[in-house]
Amino acid sequence: MADYVAPLGDIRFALEHLVDLAGLSKLPPFGHADPETVYGLLDEFARFVSDVLAPIDRTGDTVGATYDPATSSVTTAPGWRDAYARYVEAGWGSVPFEPDHGGGGFPWLVAIVMQELMTSANMSFSLCPLLTQGAIDMLTAHGSEEQQERYLRPMVSGEWTGTMNLTEPQAGSDVGAVRTRAVPSPDDDGTWRITGQKIFITYGDHDMTDNIVHLVLARVPDAPPGTKGISCFVVPKVREDGTRNAVRCIGIEHKMGIHASPTCTLEYDDATGYLIGEPNAGMRYMFTMMNIARLSVGLSGLAIGERSYQQAYDYALERRQGRAVGAPAGESSAIVDHADVRRMLLTMRSLVEAMRGLVYANAEAVDRARHSEDETDRQHAQEVVDLLTPVTKAWCTDMGTEVASLAVQVHGGMGYIEETGIAQRYRDIRIAAIYEGTNGIQSMDLVARKLPMRAGAVVDEFLRTVEQADPGGDLSAGYRDAVAAVREATTWLLTNGASDPNDALAGATPYLRMFGIVAGGWVMARQLRAAQDAGDERRATSARFYLTQLLPQARGLLAAVTAGDDVLFALTPDALDSRR
Repeated sequence: MADYVAPLGDIRFALEHLVDLAGLSKLPPFGHADPETVYGLLDEFARFVSDVLAPIDRTGDTVGATYDPATSSVTTAPGWRDAYARYVEAGWGSVPFEPDHGGGGFPWLVAIVMQELMTSANMSFSLCPLLTQGAIDMLTAHGSEEQQERYLRPMVSGEWTGTMNLTEPQAGSDVGAVRTRAVPSPDDDGTWRITGQKIFITYGDHDMTDNIVHLVLARVPDAPPGTKGISCFVVPKVREDGTRNAVRCIGIEHKMGIHASPTCTLEYDDATGYLIGEPNAGMRYMFTMMNIARLSVGLSGLAIGERSYQQAYDYALERRQGRAVGAPAGESSAIVDHADVRRMLLTMRSLVEAMRGLVYANAEAVDRARHSEDETDRQHAQEVVDLLTPVTKAWCTDMGTEVASLAVQVHGGMGYIEETGIAQRYRDIRIAAIYEGTNGIQSMDLVARKLPMRAGAVVDEFLRTVEQADPGGDLSAGYRDAVAAVREATTWLLTNGASDPNDALAGATPYLRMFGIVAGGWVMARQLRAAQDAGDERRATSARFYLTQLLPQARGLLAAVTAGDDVLFALTPDALDSRR
């Protein structure tokens, strides 16, 4: 199995031509984060993930995390503790956070690039820092001064890790069904007692740090039903006096992939908790964490797509089979010379580049929404974040899964054999379309909440931006047609969704895919121009491939978007049973 090599050339191209890293460095908080400083940092981090994280990725998959019921403890895979200690010692987790809490004060865009490198090298490992970063972000936005003083510095340094506790056995995507309860402590000391069970908690227990800071959704007495009655609490694994809190892991899941990332069931039994903000506002607070996490999950499609492409490319160079057109008689050809393999490789490469541009653009908008000096710019950037986050999460994870599947196909029969390592990519990425809100939920969010923003003006402005990137020449007509298809679909959804929400929801998933394809086309149109200007035939070719062979798929989805709900609900649930 080939080693992972950080694609620093592609990353630098994206940072220079597809987003404005240099412009971000002119914002007051980021004066120290000029492009050359960032590139030096990324060079060092690339060495770290290649030398430390990538080598233990395979062991993590084959051995995984283990649970000891006698001690209710989780042991991480071989090499994990040492790798995490080196990660903390180098200060990598602190790079994007506020200097007041021990952070490096770099843009979130830089954190996203680092996440790409880390996730490509070792997706299972990356999930622990990812959840910790989300918890830091939420406490920074909503925690009290005392809570920030207590928890942020050790979390920013990586000395402690963080989790997000939403899901319960009866409350998955329906967070409003949460039953975990919180009651004021009888000691009347301002703390709360948390009781309940949470499932699917990533790194809910492990042996890499002495403390884990759980952010837990629960209901206080007399809370209103549904999501309006959810509060959020800090529940540390170890209390301030050094004693163990009443939270324990009662098992870990046996999963299809990400075997080294312990997915825990946690039991809270009168655990000491600290209320964040106001009662019954927990869902609003948690969305601060979830939206950043959704961007990071979308990034995993890019990251695993890149790793899958590298493995498929290396295999296609080495594997000889058949004779390609024009090859000398009697000689077998490397499969990279066969047209269909070349088609698969270009599909993979162009999708990875399109995903990278979209993910980075989303992250740049996060930075501008937080730190632009102009209020209008901040508001506009936040609208871009709101619009693109569900697209980034869903489209990129779908495409990452497709790229991993193509990588298996390039390997042929050997792709189905575990020893080649490519099956792990497919198994690992498959979860990304499910957690942090399924991709169906992202589609419904896009159609029901994001399209109506400012009566459709937000999506209209974004599509105007896309139109301005028209690649011109022989590509112009197809590009304009794809954008026009999205406009037609958007108008139909806004019109019909108001009168019959099921009509809009029935078309939500094909619409999000259509939107993602066109957003990817926007990225690749700009890549084409930049590559042509630089005489970069390699990147120009992959952009042209996307614009001629993948972008036209957008128009084909219009009929599915506008079909309405008649066919979906034509049969009763019983009639859907194939065994009848």
